[in-house]
Parts: sequence; structure tokens; C-alpha cells
Amino acid sequence: MSKGPKSSDPDMRDEYDFSGAVRGKYAQRFREGSNLVVLDPDVAAEFTTTEQVNEALRVLIRARKSKEGAA
Repeated sequence: MSKGPKSSDPDMRDEYDFSGAVRGKYAQRFREGSNLVVLDPDVAAEFTTTEQVNEALRVLIRARKSKEGAA
């Protein structure tokens, strides 16, 4: 087995071999199962966990639905 050029990354060892690797092999599957939303810094400062964000959004959804039902 011939070795490729040495990596400049000190964490990459000579025995690491990514020659058969496929970039992004699972990217599509990951995108289908997740919905990533980037919060602005001021919002992120208020909500430090996924659960907090989801609960706040659920409160807004319930409020909107009850307002629509009252109209």
C-alpha cells in the first residue's frame, strides 16, 4: 500500500486511510431527519436548550391557534 502525502494536521496519523471515504455519505439522510434553525445571538442568549426553544414556540403556536379560533 502506497502512502499519500503527509498531512500537515498533527492529529492525522500515518495509519489513517480515507482513500475509500465518501464525503457527505449520510448528509441527505441527516437533513431529512432534522430541521436546523440558527438563532440570532440575542435570542440564543435567552434560550440555552432545545427544550426551551421548543416550549416557547409551542406556547406561541397555542396562542395563535386560540386567537384564530376566537376570531
